[in-house]
Amino acid sequence: MEPESKLRTIKAIHTLVWAVFAASILAIPVFAFIGDLAMAWRLTGFVLLEVVVLVVNRMRCPLTDVAGRYTANRQDNFDIYLPLWLARHNKAVFGGLYGAGIVYTLWESVHAVT
Repeated sequence: MEPESKLRTIKAIHTLVWAVFAASILAIPVFAFIGDLAMAWRLTGFVLLEVVVLVVNRMRCPLTDVAGRYTANRQDNFDIYLPLWLARHNKAVFGGLYGAGIVYTLWESVHAVT
């Protein structure tokens, strides 16, 4: 398989993985809002696993290093099919949404008990 084909495959896998985690982050407050706090907390834990992977890998997805083997390009979106602005600000955008989702889920959890 040619390096370009390998890179396209890695980018597709990376994009799919990103989409699953992004959807999970967006779903956390939705499940909290509809009262399914158990699902909100499960999704929080699921995303936390990805956060741990990022922390262990110096805040980089392991797929970024794999993609780097097949190109000299190091633009923020060289390893994923995302617009450059989103790839550049991905951690800030989704980190903020994740934090807000946790806070909202905590809020709903406290109010569900009272």
